[in-house]
Amino acid sequence: MPELPEVEVVRRGLTEHVVGRRIVDVAVLHPRAVRRQAGGADEFTARVRGRVVTAVERRGKFLWLMLDSDEAVVCHLGMSGQMLVRSDGQVPTHLRIAFDLLDGQTLQFVDQRTFGGLFVTEIEDGVPLEVLHIARDPLDPRFDDAEFLARLRRKEVGIKRALLDQTLISGVGNIYADEALWRTSLHYARNSRALRRAEVETLLANVRAVMTEALAQGGTSFDALYVNVNGQSGYFSRSLDAYGREGQPCRRCGTAVVREPFMNRSSFRCPQCQRKPRVSR
Repeated sequence: MPELPEVEVVRRGLTEHVVGRRIVDVAVLHPRAVRRQAGGADEFTARVRGRVVTAVERRGKFLWLMLDSDEAVVCHLGMSGQMLVRSDGQVPTHLRIAFDLLDGQTLQFVDQRTFGGLFVTEIEDGVPLEVLHIARDPLDPRFDDAEFLARLRRKEVGIKRALLDQTLISGVGNIYADEALWRTSLHYARNSRALRRAEVETLLANVRAVMTEALAQGGTSFDALYVNVNGQSGYFSRSLDAYGREGQPCRRCGTAVVREPFMNRSSFRCPQCQRKPRVSR
């Protein structure tokens, strides 16, 4: 699933190509793409047609297009969602929603697995109502490091579970959690409550660093499902130090990276650099 860097790459592309454009028509081609809209395709179309996109914003993995009606089109990419801007008239195989823009371009929502979707909603202080519960992300200038540490101390869970909790810190998914933990030499099961302040500060710095580096390289693509608005893949996968490197030597100590089951997915770590926490008796 796309994480903060991938969604931010899409947001920047949409800002460049869609902001200021009027949506002259909308076609919903698959009902699942608007399943979160109470009134279905008819309501979605009615609330979007004729509106001008005034901004494109993001919080964590959620993306939304601000409209001149003081509403927003919220987009969650799910596992395979893509937002593409085209002017060549081509229709992708898995096109779910098409927005015809006044300048002749088409904004397309493409989703092979149909886990993603769009819906129109009201906003509060610039944020869609359905996104208000999502925490700020670590690249947000208003992210509060001290508050994050305080809330972390009130929990008693493995640190990776805490990083994946979108109500605590948003935008971090499996890939960048593994990468930041590797950089910090922390095991994913370390108790969040027991972490020292310096460890949390270093971890946050590494979360920000790895995401910033990924942004510069267009995000992480392992297949053709994640692309930017021009259909191009990101190439940060070449720079990963932990995720997906099972059996390969740790770039720091040379020990083979291991893959372990974690919350119905996988965690990748160096068994030497990121040792299991001791079990107290």
